[in-house]
Amino acid sequence: MKVDHKRRWKTVLVAGATMALVAGMAATVPSAYAGGTIKADDDKYISIGMGIRQSFNSQENAAASGTAYSNEFAINNARIYINGGIHKYVKFAFNTECFNCAVGGGASGGFGGNSSIGLLDAIGQFEFNELANLWVGRTLVPTERGELNGPFYHAVFDGFRTPFNQADFSGNFGAGGAGLYGRDNGAVFFGKVHPGGTHLQYVASVFTGLRSAGGAVPAGPNQGNSLKYAGRLTLNLLNDESNPGYYTSGTYYGTAGDILAIAIAGEHQKDGAGSALNKSDFTSFVSDILFEKVLPNNNGVFTANAEFKRMWSQNLAAFGQGDCFCMFTGTSWTAYALYLFPQEIGIGRFQPYGRYTSISPLHNSNQRTEWELGLNYVIAGHNARISTYWRYGDIATNFLNYSPTAAGAKVDSFHVALQLQY
Repeated sequence: MKVDHKRRWKTVLVAGATMALVAGMAATVPSAYAGGTIKADDDKYISIGMGIRQSFNSQENAAASGTAYSNEFAINNARIYINGGIHKYVKFAFNTECFNCAVGGGASGGFGGNSSIGLLDAIGQFEFNELANLWVGRTLVPTERGELNGPFYHAVFDGFRTPFNQADFSGNFGAGGAGLYGRDNGAVFFGKVHPGGTHLQYVASVFTGLRSAGGAVPAGPNQGNSLKYAGRLTLNLLNDESNPGYYTSGTYYGTAGDILAIAIAGEHQKDGAGSALNKSDFTSFVSDILFEKVLPNNNGVFTANAEFKRMWSQNLAAFGQGDCFCMFTGTSWTAYALYLFPQEIGIGRFQPYGRYTSISPLHNSNQRTEWELGLNYVIAGHNARISTYWRYGDIATNFLNYSPTAAGAKVDSFHVALQLQY
């Protein structure tokens, strides 16, 4: 591969100048955050919020010519959050997403370059006490920390680099689909206990999972309408994590003190992958860890995340069949470390990081790896953050194709991104 060093350094300088400009202007920007809650009493209320994530992306050989860098601005997410309380023990969440805002369109179809706003979450929440709670409706499948962080609570801007689970890989609900954006329709039971001064959270759930079409010519493997089961155990050995429900975060920027959280998780659906002629069960196992240390004497915050994932899905014969829900089979892992400087520059603090990801399919498909170096400018934790990062690898060029014919070159890419939410 011929590397355009001039273009590479030009892009790096532009990204660096963007970060410096924001930091330099910050002293003139007032710090103000508005609220949006209407309360009838302590148990009855409704709140509204929003979240946007947008980025500039430049990838080697991704322009229309096939030989030049792409230059694309993207709206990665645009969400509206509506939450409320009806009773002391009964709450709800209703959230929307722009499903085709990103470059290339979205899973829900879309209307060219126009936005297509649709339902993301619709959850009835029965929250009794710390030990036992029940969420029902359309909600996140409880698997790895990266999934439960969602896009807004990762430690880095683009946290989803390992193979997707069913509900993230899928493009829709109903026949041929298994959910959308990591969500599925089902019920989640969760709670927390504190053995020996530690903090153990359990999550058990059942979901619709993959649906298949029947009829005279069946399409898809799940002709018996089997359900999907998923669960997760997280042990916090130091301070406890405080998040809504069973959700997680990739960092707390030191606000939660020292954290050491070790988790295992998995999901299973009979006939949850493959085709009608070559159906297979789908099973996944995940183990992840979060370590965050507040360094003494106000010396900043060190954070490390790591994840290992093993998936079992369809056999090789299912590839190429038109009704195949063909997923990843194999192992993957990712690890990254971040350091948050204690000094404020303007209205934020700088946080450099490094990351490595490896994906090893077992379908005679090619190995994929990726290096990432980045810099976050943290203004208000996850609510206001600017990121710039460089990547080198072949995950982006292989996309989600894990067939034996998958092929993609290792390329450079450069990104500048912003996320804001309330």
